[in-house]
Amino acid sequence: MKSVLVYHYDAFSKEPNKGNPAGVVLNGSDLTVAEMQKIAFKVGFNETAFPIESEVADLRIRFFTPGHEMDLCGHATIATVFALTTKGLLGDKHELTIETNAGILPIEINKSIGGEISITMKQASPQFKEFRGSKGDLANAIGLKESDLHPELPLLYGSTGTWTLLVPIKRLNSFQKMNPHNKQFPAILKEMPHASVHPFCLETYDTNADMHARHFSSPYSGTIEDAVTGTASGVMAAFYATYIKNNRKEPLILTVEQGHEIGKMVRWLSKFQKIRNFLM
Repeated sequence: MKSVLVYHYDAFSKEPNKGNPAGVVLNGSDLTVAEMQKIAFKVGFNETAFPIESEVADLRIRFFTPGHEMDLCGHATIATVFALTTKGLLGDKHELTIETNAGILPIEINKSIGGEISITMKQASPQFKEFRGSKGDLANAIGLKESDLHPELPLLYGSTGTWTLLVPIKRLNSFQKMNPHNKQFPAILKEMPHASVHPFCLETYDTNADMHARHFSSPYSGTIEDAVTGTASGVMAAFYATYIKNNRKEPLILTVEQGHEIGKMVRWLSKFQKIRNFLM
């Protein structure tokens, strides 16, 4: 294989090795799909992103886990836009569109006087589907008991571009006990055997956060856990607005924390408004 430069970015953190790692290959247009997959396998991150030319948007991004291509990846999108911006490859653009396998997504880029860059990514409208499998088997597959699941909130598949099973948990201390058996997921997630599993709860380490989460990968991805998950955090905002009683006014802005149990500490802002798509 030809020599390829892969940039390593830790999304959602200012500290090295505290965010969610993503590989970014800026010359994606020079590569075949097979080469992209081989590079992602060798890099070994949860996702590696390849920006390429697009006929319908400002650019297209293809996302690969070590095992297969993904329709969309939130943290790798942010990492790619940050890379292109800081390397001067987007010029003075503050708005752009990105073609993905999940659709065309608008992106906003804001630079502060101090030089900090914030990137806002709009996700697709949310979709939910019922989980009809065994709650006990699901709990066991992540190292818990069925009694650890929240009794008043539904177990649902959710997507704003990538499907995951949203699993409400009663108590924060359950997250330290979790031990995922990813290979068991497909047999339990009969409706969507390729979906990931996203347990979350309303108790948090940070009093300013609204939800705490972990994210366990599909076994087909070739990875075990994501330090922070942008697409899942987006659909969690829709879940919160739809299924959790609250008196908050729209637009609903939620802070999601993730990664504590694996040595990360990442916070993510999700914004939800019913008459529009998601922002994150």
